[in-house]
Amino acid sequence: MANLGARFVGVELYFDNLLAAKDFYAQTLGLAISEDDPSHHMKFDTEAGFICLEKKGVENYPSRDKAVLFFEVADLNAAIAAIGKDRVVHSAQGWAVLHDPEGHNVLLLESRQ
Repeated sequence: MANLGARFVGVELYFDNLLAAKDFYAQTLGLAISEDDPSHHMKFDTEAGFICLEKKGVENYPSRDKAVLFFEVADLNAAIAAIGKDRVVHSAQGWAVLHDPEGHNVLLLESRQ
């Protein structure tokens, strides 16, 4: 297999309710919005890459529904307390899963440093 030198730059997720998704990523996870077009998409820039939330049906090519986003946090227990333990759907040593408004898995990983 050829080494393309590819690196992660971002992810796009599709939503029925774009405003609920915006609230989750901006309010629950505290990400800063870099683009905001409520009829089409929302974009968040992070140090690791971008997250684009797009309204379902605005593009003319299909996408699969499953997606997972990974976020590293310094203190997992503090992050869970801040988000609310009731929002965590599964957890184990060093990681926890919550769902965004469309049910995409969002994994919080405790930093190893």
